[in-house]
Amino acid sequence: MHVGHMIAHLENATCNDRSQESNIENFYVFNVLDYGAKGDGITFDTKAFEATWIEACKVEGSIMMVPSDYDFLVGPISFSGSHCEKNIVFQLDGRIIAPTNPKVWGVLQWLEFSKLNGICVKGKGIIDGQGSVWWKIAPFLLIEEYEGDYSEEQDDYISSTSKGKMPRTRPAALKFYGSSNVVVTGITIQNSPKAHLKFDNCVAVQVSGITVSSPGDSPNTDGIHLQNSQNVVINSSHIACGDDCISIQTGSSAVFIHDVHCGPGHGFSIGGLGKDNTKACVSNITVQDSTLQNTMTGVRIKTWQGGSGSVQGIMFSNIHVSDVKIPIMIDQFYCDKRKCGNRTSAVAISGVSYQSIKGTYSYKPVHFACSDSVPCTGVSLADIELKPSSEKKHFYGPYCWETYGELRTNTTPPIDCIQPNKRIPSYDSC
Repeated sequence: MHVGHMIAHLENATCNDRSQESNIENFYVFNVLDYGAKGDGITFDTKAFEATWIEACKVEGSIMMVPSDYDFLVGPISFSGSHCEKNIVFQLDGRIIAPTNPKVWGVLQWLEFSKLNGICVKGKGIIDGQGSVWWKIAPFLLIEEYEGDYSEEQDDYISSTSKGKMPRTRPAALKFYGSSNVVVTGITIQNSPKAHLKFDNCVAVQVSGITVSSPGDSPNTDGIHLQNSQNVVINSSHIACGDDCISIQTGSSAVFIHDVHCGPGHGFSIGGLGKDNTKACVSNITVQDSTLQNTMTGVRIKTWQGGSGSVQGIMFSNIHVSDVKIPIMIDQFYCDKRKCGNRTSAVAISGVSYQSIKGTYSYKPVHFACSDSVPCTGVSLADIELKPSSEKKHFYGPYCWETYGELRTNTTPPIDCIQPNKRIPSYDSC
């Protein structure tokens, strides 16, 4: 399917509308209260949710109802679709809260939907990960450089020293694995222990009208995390978190993001890619008509030294930034710990377009740090207007290293460090 047609198809996708019909047939609706859920926020409702799912997933187009005005305490659960019918709706109007008892945990996920064809999570409800019990961290461990990301070593420390000795492995709040035709719309996800919404090995995904909310200093709490997923549309959403608002990892392609507000957080990021000498492939990513406020970076590509593969066909367009530390960044020397070894190989970055990126920065407008051996090529900039935040006093100018491309218009400030495109051997191994 052509990318344009794919986007239109996904944006027109709707969930099963039976939940809105006045003459709804009870045959299709499976309410968790009817399967023993208490919804008092104290009693564990995990088994009731499991029992409801077993019955709901037998019926094509069924609705699993989580009603409003109830707080459901639910432990780790997998809504597996191995033997399920298609097009199931998870109607979330109440509040699902995560337990804070360490004995409940020890698995990699909290709420997981897997191996489904046609799954819609919709409603006006809330998923609350109660992540503060996982986030406790000694102040000295915070990275103070511009990068500001947390390392895995810090991540282990965060969890192992948390109140109540929570397990080191922190789960995502809501995860989809190995599924197709996925819709998430309307819901709020807040205070996740780690990533809020995660897609792994999924195809044909639409996320719209959701809210993600966690404090800006909550560690590793990505808003939306994509990996090995294709044909994804994310739009009309508000994301506030302590890490990347949207994180795009290896194996992701045909991703269209628009009308998303990010802040606080670390911006819209592709990567980090190529860690531990791995191969990474990302292509055909568009981010447009979006805003970032008080974030660490704006639009960023980050790769580790020593990796291979490629990032190509990237478009950042009509992005407004307000008091963003570094609005535009490519970093092929990404390192989330105090020291990383030098490597000659790198994930190749080519065909990256920046159009109409405007607003204010608080540290540096542009930072392009590309590999000596695998330079960035085909980097184009047009209609860039970035001015210092009036509250700040110390700023740096644009920085480029081994960055080849073109300025299609004059820019503010002048970005005169881009080198003219030259013939460079292809390093794409994807």
